[in-house]
Amino acid sequence: MRRAANALFSGGCALGLSGLGILAATGAAEAHVKWFCAYDVAGQPQGLEQVLCPDFEWLTGLALVCLMLGCLAEGTPLGGALLKALDRVTARIRTDTELLVRATLGFFLISLWSLGDIILTPELKTEVAWIPWLQLALAGCLIWRRTMPITGLGLVFLFSFATAQYGLFHLADYPIFLGIAAYLIVQGLDLKTGRVRSLDLVRWSAAVTLMWASIEKWAYPEWTAPLIAAKPEMTMGATPAMFMQAAGVIEFTLAFALLWTPLVRRSAAIILAAIFVSAIFEFGKVDAIGHSGIIVVLLGIAADDVRVPVRVRQALLAPAWYGAALAAFLFLYYVGHAALFGGLGAIPVI
Repeated sequence: MRRAANALFSGGCALGLSGLGILAATGAAEAHVKWFCAYDVAGQPQGLEQVLCPDFEWLTGLALVCLMLGCLAEGTPLGGALLKALDRVTARIRTDTELLVRATLGFFLISLWSLGDIILTPELKTEVAWIPWLQLALAGCLIWRRTMPITGLGLVFLFSFATAQYGLFHLADYPIFLGIAAYLIVQGLDLKTGRVRSLDLVRWSAAVTLMWASIEKWAYPEWTAPLIAAKPEMTMGATPAMFMQAAGVIEFTLAFALLWTPLVRRSAAIILAAIFVSAIFEFGKVDAIGHSGIIVVLLGIAADDVRVPVRVRQALLAPAWYGAALAAFLFLYYVGHAALFGGLGAIPVI
């Protein structure tokens, strides 16, 4: 019994320290680089032989250890106690999740109307005069529950409009908007979707959004170079290349954790929300507006009190599922980019 307690204590310490390290190392890195620096989506990404290097391997191995420790702890009395504590702390958020989403999204859409020339995110500029007014009208539809689906359909339209202007590959950064749209439609119409809840839809879209963004950190680390040059302390003494690899691994692991067991995904949501909030202090109003939607979604995930049986095999299967997700996103990113911008002959060989 004492041995088990010591193991759990060690695992808890490891998870706690990793969380603190994440906050310290990647707060600034979570600012969306396309909002603050020059970028070229059609440019040639860094080769996979540079991404899949020894540093990447040991960082990924460390991330897997933390993920497996979280899974193992969840099926113990300590894990149960942590879940109950989270339930108590987040009770008000859980009760008012829908209200918080509506209020935050309303703030987001009104802010876009105020800025005037933006479709959904700061780098998606438009000269179409009625787009800001449409976004203001969508904010108004959030006042009443019955009109929430109109806002959801409006988000789908704006996502499609931006895709037509900027291309599918660029908008692959933002499936979170489709998840939020689905959430608003399902909640507003009070649809019964069986075992799949509206919060699950937005949780999955948040995970996909962040996993795709982490691949971009590895593929185009040079986009962040101006930020690192302006704020060299953010690397904490690491080389810029090492810092971007670590930031990508951390983000991918936390995003993958949103798809995993209840305690693991709730812990990941809390850490991610804290990282995004800390980035606001570094990058100000634009970052606050741009990330407000995903922050409120992460708070809703952190407050979600759903329970599922957790077994040891889930910890043992974590590396396999993590590896499959990593391989799938690398494949989709690099092959998709080559097919759209470089021709199929430019697809890299792994």
